[in-house]
Amino acid sequence: MSRIRILPEAVANKIAAGEVVERPASVVKELLENAIDAGAKTIRVEVEVGGKRMIRVIDDGHGMMHDDALLAFERHATSKLRSADDLLSIATLGFRGEALPTIAAVSRLLLETRDEAEAEGTRIEFAGGKLVNVKPAGLPAGTTVSVADIFYCVPARRKFLKSDTTELGHIASLVTHYALANPAKQFILTTPTQEIINCPPAEKLADRVYQRGFRLPSARPSPNRSSSRAKKKLR
Repeated sequence: MSRIRILPEAVANKIAAGEVVERPASVVKELLENAIDAGAKTIRVEVEVGGKRMIRVIDDGHGMMHDDALLAFERHATSKLRSADDLLSIATLGFRGEALPTIAAVSRLLLETRDEAEAEGTRIEFAGGKLVNVKPAGLPAGTTVSVADIFYCVPARRKFLKSDTTELGHIASLVTHYALANPAKQFILTTPTQEIINCPPAEKLADRVYQRGFRLPSARPSPNRSSSRAKKKLR
């Protein structure tokens, strides 16, 4: 009897999910990058219980048509590469085509999307990697991805998640980093009880930095610091 066998697709997806999805912030990262690559101007992130119960990312970028929405859940399906030559000139944040199928493999995922050229959108539901429902829906242009009960079907992974506060902190830090890197876009992060981040579009990076309450480093040391250093040298 052969000792080597090809793993079932469901098992392979769960293993791949372990490489892509380590914690709720990993899900937010993948969905944020998809939204940015889709040309979104406003990205809203809603989380519940530190992202363990629910993560919802809403964007106003170019959505997907029905067939593309279904194809997006196939492994290595991507709109960002066409040939090996494209690897030398990647201009997007993601390109492997693994995010949606691997997230869907370890959660209850709902995708709602509409291309602005289409009259109606598409709603697709997955649970533990299995397609549950596909139907047309009246939706605004853009994409909303709701990820509920992360790792519900992989209890061994779920028990390693940290406290709700810690997981939320990782998400807030991640959204802050992307907001700083993309000042022309609006980023919003909320929980059911509070709005944690709301950065309207800014013309310059400096404006975005001040929105987040940071201070840019000074190009020159202050006179007081210079004099204090000089005194230390004299001593």
